[in-house]
Amino acid sequence: MEMKWIDGFSIAVKVENNAVTISANKEGLLSLANHLRALAQDNTPGAHFHLEECNSLEENSTELIVEKRN
Repeated sequence: MEMKWIDGFSIAVKVENNAVTISANKEGLLSLANHLRALAQDNTPGAHFHLEECNSLEENSTELIVEKRN
C-alpha cells in the first residue's frame, strides 16, 4: 500500500479516559484520508498500517494501527 503524505503534515494520537483523540493539521487530515482510501481498495484485503513516532506521528503520540476487516 502506497502511503501518500502531504507536505507539512502533523498528526498526534493520544489516549485519555478511555478515548482516542487524533489531532492533525489540514495536511495531516488529508494524508490520513489518503491512507484510509488506499486501505479501502479491493486489492488490499486484510491489510493494515501502523502510524508511530518513528514514522509519522508527533513525539509522545500513542501508536495507531488501522486495520481493514474482510
